[in-house]
Amino acid sequence: MIHIPRWKVILILLVCVLAVAYSIPNILSADMRAKIKDHLPGWMPSQTINLGLDLQGGSHLLLQVDLSSITKERAEGMVLSARPELRQQRIGYKRLMPMDNGIRLVLTDMKDSEAAQKILRSLDSGLEIAVKDNNTLEASFSESALKAIKDQTIDQSIEIVRRRVDETGTNEPVIQRQGEDRILVQLPGLDDPARIKNLLGTTAKLSFHLVDMDVSSNLQSGGGTLVLPMAENPGQTMAVDRRADVTGDMLVTAQVAQDQAGQPAVSFRFDAIGTKRFCDLSRDNVNRLFAIVLDGVIISAPVIREPICGGSGQISGNFTIKEAGDLSLLLRAGALPAPLKIIEERTVGPSLGQDSIAAGEMACLVGLIMILGFVAVYYNVFGVFANIALFINLFLVVAIMSVFQATLTMPGIAGLLLTLAMAVDSNVLIFERIREELRLGRSPVAAIDAGYNRAMATIIDSNLTTLIAAIILFSFGTGPIKGFAVTLGIGIITSFFTAIPLSRLVVATWLKHRGRKSDVPV
Repeated sequence: MIHIPRWKVILILLVCVLAVAYSIPNILSADMRAKIKDHLPGWMPSQTINLGLDLQGGSHLLLQVDLSSITKERAEGMVLSARPELRQQRIGYKRLMPMDNGIRLVLTDMKDSEAAQKILRSLDSGLEIAVKDNNTLEASFSESALKAIKDQTIDQSIEIVRRRVDETGTNEPVIQRQGEDRILVQLPGLDDPARIKNLLGTTAKLSFHLVDMDVSSNLQSGGGTLVLPMAENPGQTMAVDRRADVTGDMLVTAQVAQDQAGQPAVSFRFDAIGTKRFCDLSRDNVNRLFAIVLDGVIISAPVIREPICGGSGQISGNFTIKEAGDLSLLLRAGALPAPLKIIEERTVGPSLGQDSIAAGEMACLVGLIMILGFVAVYYNVFGVFANIALFINLFLVVAIMSVFQATLTMPGIAGLLLTLAMAVDSNVLIFERIREELRLGRSPVAAIDAGYNRAMATIIDSNLTTLIAAIILFSFGTGPIKGFAVTLGIGIITSFFTAIPLSRLVVATWLKHRGRKSDVPV
């Protein structure tokens, strides 16, 4: 008789019970799950499989990061930092200006070249300095520095995009890097794609600048001055100091509020550094205008009436409630390091998703019926045992995907169908081996025992090679390919459990309790 230790029996049965328990929430409706959850302990299974974009509907966006703006912004910052250093060292220069990939300095006398190069190197460790004709020094970013800037910008952009999407309450978004300068965003079940596009397309760089009343707003930006458009007065501009006194990254929080006229506004609070800077700014510039700038547009330019040292303030600008809510969301999530451009957009309607689900369910049902029928007819009682293992395998796959909150896509359904076929394939190997042993004259118990033991090497080999392929697909694939690989990989692992330990337990139990032992109906 085939002997299976008691602890193995208990473990196999426990795994089967848990598989069924963790699969059941996927069968119930959302309302029914909510009602049951209120009456059950918190440790009871309640997770379900998340449906992908192609099944649930939603938006697919491909964003491109404007990396050139980052190097330009850094170059402008280096120009502002270099000016006081050059003045302090009494180094004369004719021109100091940003380039596409660095800054250009034209000296009055080349005898100051070595001291000037030392100052330029101190601005950024990734600068390479070249001496040109006409007393010119050019400091440009090296290839390694540009790559580091690019990677840092993409990573930071992904994090900010994730925060903004999470603030909207979207479930299980897919946000990942694609290529050199692109970000893929998939939002299943999205109800308002236009709002998400607006949120992701807004850089949300907030800064506070003193207004330069000595410079005409009709002039162009230059030197230490910026001429920016005004949101409240379209067509008009205002000159402000180029260097921001306080920036949006010093904000702790931002919320929707009401201004003194009862109109929607955004209230904000600074961190310790921002509070001190804003206090110093307001104390030293009473009765001066200061501009609140968002993405290069002045949204408000109030007069500083008295020192503001409480660390909080308010932005008003004829907002609607929705606009105020979106602006507060953007400020909480943080500013993007570089502008994002939507270069590809696809929207999948929920009706198409339902059609895909219905087609997938029909495919699984037809495939399952054909497999169950063939196995039951061809292998008799052992075919029924294989079908039991097949059902448990299906429950196991669904349970594991539910526990890990995996996302099921149409390619995932294809992987599930392939898993069912491979699970049956393992049983076919075992049963055919048993038939060979019986033809060689072995007893039923010896044939069954040999069938499981000798088929195991072949099953491990076939499952392992397929698992390796699934791992490669997951590692190098994207989107739908990953969904197929996840389902296939989980199915391979569970099919090994159902084909060997579970199937062997069922067969051993049948052998123990059947009355006649002279033949094996396989």
